Amino acid sequence: MLVHICCSVDSHFFLEKLQADFPQEKLTGFFYDPNIHPYSEYQLRLLDVKRSCKKLGIELLEGEYDYENWLQAVRGLEKEPEKGARCEVCFDKRFITSAKKALEIGENKITTTLLVSPLKSQEQLKRVGDEFYEKHGVEFIAVDYRSGGGTQDQSRVTKEEQLYRQDYCGCIFGLTMQREQQDKLMDEMFSPLANTILPASIEERLALYERRNDLEEQDVAYKILKEKFLNYRLFNFKVIQGKKDVLDAHLLSYSTLPRGRAQGKVETILNDVHYFNREEIRFVTLDFFNAQNSTRYKTTKELIFNPLSVEKELSFRHKLNANPYDLTPIIVMDEIPQKKLTITIDAKTYEDVREKLIVI
Repeated sequence: MLVHICCSVDSHFFLEKLQADFPQEKLTGFFYDPNIHPYSEYQLRLLDVKRSCKKLGIELLEGEYDYENWLQAVRGLEKEPEKGARCEVCFDKRFITSAKKALEIGENKITTTLLVSPLKSQEQLKRVGDEFYEKHGVEFIAVDYRSGGGTQDQSRVTKEEQLYRQDYCGCIFGLTMQREQQDKLMDEMFSPLANTILPASIEERLALYERRNDLEEQDVAYKILKEKFLNYRLFNFKVIQGKKDVLDAHLLSYSTLPRGRAQGKVETILNDVHYFNREEIRFVTLDFFNAQNSTRYKTTKELIFNPLSVEKELSFRHKLNANPYDLTPIIVMDEIPQKKLTITIDAKTYEDVREKLIVI
């Protein structure tokens, strides 16, 4: 039996149940999910599914990440709600590809771990599966592992196995609507040009779960815990001299400007820190930044495209101001302009939760 897999939270419990209920079947996992976006999220879910299948002794095949074709398939259905017409088209596409893979490897039955997902309709899945059987001759095995306490058992397995638990189904359209309903920043879609790993980002989680796998290979005990913290995302930042001369400048993480815009000039210098006469803004030269951080940046532009980690920037911020709640705008430049400047900062701080990997 070919088992289409969407994520480890659904698949680990589902595969365990299938192994118990269909002991005569050789189960083969098939990770085909071109709907998942962004690609880093796809990589993270695949990483966890690989680990899960390895633990269960199940062969895993990976399908093509044909995201552009998936977008074409659901065109015009972008505003459809979860469990609506877009999901049905998405199921069709994944079922057709799964069936072709099943026939390719000599199987005549398929099923999907989506059957245990609380975000999906079992009735919708069964209907699509039955219609698919009539058209293509590959039997769809519809099992119900949700009822009878199944959802609670699935949650227990997820915690025991320390699986990656995503909080959205996968596609960009469902994610957008979910975040709008939650009135929450869709920070999954932030991807800095400098490839900085942002706090609580998908990239941070991917690195954490890769580290978890390494610890398991080394037989090192660990625990994944969660912590609340103040997160930060920068949308836009400029330092403008005169009317339109945009200067090279790097803004430290956790710099905020409530009004978004300030005009003025540097008036005070104290201990190599240059103080702007508006909104508590501070400037430091690149030379000072290098000396304090033991770095060798030649230009601010180099710093912009290859910045320090957020943790190191926070450490530098702490040197300038020991206040742990500091949100002062701190700007690094080659040289500090003495003319009138216009500074714009569009940034957001917000409460968030992140995972932490603790070695026991």
